[in-house]
Amino acid sequence: MTFLRAGLLGAAVVMLATGLATSRAASGVTIKGTVVLKGTAPEPAKLAVTIDQYVCGKEKNAEDLILSPQRGIRNAVVWLENPPPGPTAEAPPPATAVDQRECMFTPRVVVVAAGGRIDFLNSDRLLHNLHSTPSANPPFNRTQPKGRTIAITFPHPEIVRVSCDLHSWMRGWVVVADHPFYAVTDADGQFALKGLPPGRYTVRVWQERLGTMSREITVGDQDPTLVTLEMTAR
Repeated sequence: MTFLRAGLLGAAVVMLATGLATSRAASGVTIKGTVVLKGTAPEPAKLAVTIDQYVCGKEKNAEDLILSPQRGIRNAVVWLENPPPGPTAEAPPPATAVDQRECMFTPRVVVVAAGGRIDFLNSDRLLHNLHSTPSANPPFNRTQPKGRTIAITFPHPEIVRVSCDLHSWMRGWVVVADHPFYAVTDADGQFALKGLPPGRYTVRVWQERLGTMSREITVGDQDPTLVTLEMTAR
């Protein structure tokens, strides 16, 4: 190999490495983790159904704490208390859909950006109502026959519980986010927060039965940054 070719090859390698580093810096690093239960898991509970059994069934599983076989917690919400600065969204976020099927909210927990809209649908062949009394957002109490969609906008960040007065076991949760770095855990308790520059962050977790917990996490050049977050059983 001539000195010229060797020099060109070396320059190409440097440019490739620089390009990859620049691409990673531009796209950011991902915090990837699992939220798990620490302590004795409670026995699964059943909720009695006393009305509209022809649609709702005779009982429902209590979904206020759902665990995977590895004790991963489903429907926990994970977010950054100190997010990195970023551009403010100019366009309104797209609507999020929540259905009511067999007298349960599906999905049970959703995240919507502040100012965003949720389209609540009733797919059951009976009457429901949407009822909530939030602190920061306007309250609502709307009757909802089969097939009707009710659109509700949530202007301010907070955690909002939604219920149905006609079916007392029905619960849904709307987490109104003030920045993009929010995630809901999946069936295995896993989540990802993407596009982060290196730094030290406070990660917060909320779960409807277990409450909240926080943990400091340092994000470096390793991508993804792996973490396990433990919530104590109650």
